Amino acid sequence: MLVLHKIDEIKAIVSLEKAKNKTIGFVPTMGALHQGHISLIDYSKKETDITVCSIFVNPTQFNNQSDLKHYPRTPEADIKLLEDAGCNILYMPEVSDVYPENDIRKFDFGYLDTILEGATRPGHFNGVGQVVSILLEGVKPDKAYFGSKDYQQVMVVKSLVKQLKLPVEIVPCPILREPDGLAMSSRNTRLSAEERKIAAFIPQWMQEAIVIVKEKGIDAAKQFISEKISKVPEMKLDYYEVCDAETLESISDIKSVTLSACLVGRQGVEGHQKAISLIAVFVGNIRLIDNWIIE
Repeated sequence: MLVLHKIDEIKAIVSLEKAKNKTIGFVPTMGALHQGHISLIDYSKKETDITVCSIFVNPTQFNNQSDLKHYPRTPEADIKLLEDAGCNILYMPEVSDVYPENDIRKFDFGYLDTILEGATRPGHFNGVGQVVSILLEGVKPDKAYFGSKDYQQVMVVKSLVKQLKLPVEIVPCPILREPDGLAMSSRNTRLSAEERKIAAFIPQWMQEAIVIVKEKGIDAAKQFISEKISKVPEMKLDYYEVCDAETLESISDIKSVTLSACLVGRQGVEGHQKAISLIAVFVGNIRLIDNWIIE
């Protein structure tokens, strides 16, 4: 695996490969890699000739400086995982290489920037837009792979690509979960042993809430989630919403959502989903997100 640290290096290598009619797959990450990330590498290897992964903890998407400071960093383990997975090129830049000068660009993501993650983390998606645009313009991939755990972020990236008219296909891939159902996340490593046990309730309660949504409605499901979390001192609910799976507009009744193809990752049932439930919850000081499609 080739490890590069400068954007000019990655541009030169990719240009040479494209001159040989090779297709480029790209997996942008912030490191602290786990099998969820490796599944994206696997998708890229199956569908493209050359797989590029980036590891960069992007400062402009953190509105909490403590979160940025404590974000897990495991470069040696990450390199080993990527080598074992057969990744071809790793781009590990310094901040000065990605941002040689202050990036003052502002993107308009409309409604997506006002709800859920956009509402609770102001400026977050603009930072995502800044770094993703720089990486995509540098790597120039044919396909870029993103995990569907960050469901709203994938929609933002799709909007970004459309706005900038970038010639890349954004490929959402399904969430990978631990044996107890917890969505794989780099932040999971920051949980204490007791907090990790508690975090396993998140997917369990979300699945129970889906049954309630179908039988008693969305308001009843919201009340169920709120009551469950309020009874655990180590947990604090940021939001739980049920939305149209294609637009992320909040809905009051899943029966009112028309059937349409939506961003659900590679689950083989596109066109049959109506709604999605999304959650953000603190376990101790660690903020976790998850989502489940409601068919």
